[in-house]
Amino acid sequence: MSLTKTPGWLDWHPHPSKPVFRLPPGAVDAHCHVFGPGETFPYAPERKYTPCDASRQQLFALRDHLGFARNVIVQATCHGADNRALVDALVHSAGRARGIATLRRTVPDAELQAMHRAGVRGVRFNFVRRLVDFTPKDELLEIAGRIAPLGWHVVVYFEAADLPELEDFFTALPTVVVVDHMGRPDVTKPVDGPEFARFVAFMRDNPNVWSKVSCPERLSASGPAALDGERHAYADVVPFARHLVENFPDRVLWGTDWPHPNLKDHMPDDGLLVDFIPHIAPTPALQHKLLVANPMRLYWPEE
Repeated sequence: MSLTKTPGWLDWHPHPSKPVFRLPPGAVDAHCHVFGPGETFPYAPERKYTPCDASRQQLFALRDHLGFARNVIVQATCHGADNRALVDALVHSAGRARGIATLRRTVPDAELQAMHRAGVRGVRFNFVRRLVDFTPKDELLEIAGRIAPLGWHVVVYFEAADLPELEDFFTALPTVVVVDHMGRPDVTKPVDGPEFARFVAFMRDNPNVWSKVSCPERLSASGPAALDGERHAYADVVPFARHLVENFPDRVLWGTDWPHPNLKDHMPDDGLLVDFIPHIAPTPALQHKLLVANPMRLYWPEE
C-alpha cells in the first residue's frame, strides 16, 4: 500500500543535535507520538492529515540520543481510536513507556483492561477542530467515568480562546486533567494579560489540573533563532512556561512532541528543544520535579 503524505508535510529532523543541557537521571519525555508505520498500522480513514511514518524504533532511538529514560506516548489523531500502534510501542518498551489512548464509548471493558496491562494510563480529548471532528461532551463524560476506576487521567487539547466555553466541562471530569501545551496561549500577548491569567486561575482553582509546558515551536512568534549566540530558542514562550513551572511545580510535565505533527514553517531540532528546559525550570529542584518526580508520580506510581 502506497501512502501519500499531506502536501507540504514536514518530516521530523533526521539528525537532531546533542543537547548541551544534561537531563537528570530518570527523565521522562512526557509527550511524544508514533505514526504507523502505515504498512503495519494503517492510518484512520477519517484522518485529517497523512503523516510521514515515525516508528517506535525511531522514537526509542531519539529517547536514548537525547538522554531520556522513559516516554509517555500520546495517541496520534491520524490513527483515530485505533490504538494498535500505541499499544505495540508500549509492549516493546520494556516497561519504559506509558500511553495515552483515544477511545470511543463503545470500547469493551476487556479492551480497557488489556490497554491498562500494556501501559495505557489516560485518554485524550481533543477540542482542536482543525485536527478532529467534535465528540459530544456526554460521550466524553461517559468515557471519563469508565476510566476513573482504573486510575487513568484525561488529557485535553484545546486553544486558548476556547477555554471559557470548555472550563465547566473540564471541572466536571472525575479525574486528574492534564492540559496539552499550556492551552496554546498567544505568546504575543502579555504573560500577565487577561487571557493567560484565566488559564493560571483555572489551574489555581482546580488542584487536579496539570499542564504540559511543552511545544514552544508551536507557540513561538520569534522562532528557533538563538539569542546572543546561545542555544536559547523560542524565547518568547519562556515567560509563560516558567510562570507555570514556578507557580505549580508539582503539576507540570514536559515533552518533545516528536515527531512534531502538522508544523508549517520549520521542523525543530529536538536537541535544541531539550536546551529550552533550563530556561523554564532554572533550578535543579524544579528540573527534577518537571522531568522526573511529576511524570513518575502520574505514570509509574508503583515505583
